[in-house]
Amino acid sequence: MGAFQVLSANTIKSLKSSNQKIDLTPWDLQFLLASTNKRGLLYHHPVASDQIQRLRHSLTSALSIFQPLAGRLKITEHKDNTVSCSVTCNNAGVTFIHAASKNTYVADILESTYVPSVVRSFFSFIGVRNYEGTSKPLLAVQVTELDDGIFIGCTFNHVVGDGNATWNFINSWAEISRGCCHHQISKPPTLERWFPNGIQRPIRFPFTTEPQKNYSDRLSFPSSDNEKLCLSERIFRFTKKNIEQLKSKVNTEINGTIKISSLQAVLTHLWRSVIRSKHLDPQEEVYNMFVIGVRQRFNPRLPEDYFGNAIIGCGVKMKAGDLLKEGGLGKGAWEMNKLIASHSNEKLKNHYESWLKNPSFITSSSMINKDFLATSSSPWFNVYGNDFGWGKPVAVRSGNNNINGFVSAFSGIEEGSINLQVCLPYKILEAMGNDPEFMEVVSN
Repeated sequence: MGAFQVLSANTIKSLKSSNQKIDLTPWDLQFLLASTNKRGLLYHHPVASDQIQRLRHSLTSALSIFQPLAGRLKITEHKDNTVSCSVTCNNAGVTFIHAASKNTYVADILESTYVPSVVRSFFSFIGVRNYEGTSKPLLAVQVTELDDGIFIGCTFNHVVGDGNATWNFINSWAEISRGCCHHQISKPPTLERWFPNGIQRPIRFPFTTEPQKNYSDRLSFPSSDNEKLCLSERIFRFTKKNIEQLKSKVNTEINGTIKISSLQAVLTHLWRSVIRSKHLDPQEEVYNMFVIGVRQRFNPRLPEDYFGNAIIGCGVKMKAGDLLKEGGLGKGAWEMNKLIASHSNEKLKNHYESWLKNPSFITSSSMINKDFLATSSSPWFNVYGNDFGWGKPVAVRSGNNNINGFVSAFSGIEEGSINLQVCLPYKILEAMGNDPEFMEVVSN
């Protein structure tokens, strides 16, 4: 793979500006200290200059509908030593970069077991934190030409929206680009944020850009040194057939008393392999963190097209030996399922109000080098429907996985399949690749 070159960089603005101010919820504010959210799509199609122009023009139209993305964050300091944060839809614009990676082919990315290091250069704003959205764009798009294809990398400020909101925007942008509509889309966003009755707006909270530990403390992580690790990213693919076999095994171990989802089964299977590959002490406590979507869990439900964050993080804690012993696969999946099912309407409202009393912020540094896995994204998002006018993508990649133990879950290109992009030390990933119990369910 050859040299990477930026060909042009522009600011793209919406066709209109509203100057609307959007107050933010605890679900949004928890991401202020975290890194931006990066998702990219790979296409097996050489790019032409008119297609770059099509992307620019259609992005302008999409921003007219998703106006918060063209705005900026505003952090207001108050006399009581608290701050509040909002999105101002001032149409300051988003960054659009056109780049090229010479001697890089689609197959270099698509057929590689490990994510090539060059993919990191396909995303903008590496190392940027979300609170920097006061001066930096809330969205950056980078279109990178390969020798026989194209990679569209999108960097989103996570304070503005979660994965559901991210893919709703990308789906809508693609819909406009391929000429299916004229400023009309199938799923227009609901921009108004959800606040319970009686909540003072805007929410005021103490805030510093210094890393904070309270998020990890809440999950009772043990302390450890943040030593530097040689991290790699590996793709593990699970076919629909193998997932069904895995679910059948899980249900046998738990006597079929609950309904384990495909993702719960796959993530528990992955978790066990990581523990085996690390040769952990059986008494050592290990953690599996994941996010729960709350749109459908409230009563009444939030709109599916709610454009913002509507997720909370939680984690399962177990002893390594309990996971690895006979029946551990079912036990781990059951603990995960039970925790997710416990998030009722009442519990979610209590969680929301608890944040107001004791604000906490997610940071990357709070999760380094712990015996944990943390999963983001979802295989249920519409990834492969994103046809911008020259065909569907052949792969999706995350630009977020520079954290030890971080997992991005996506749908595979075949219906019902799941792909996991896993970031761990190279020697652990190699050990997992040589783990027969794990690999018998993996298709690559």
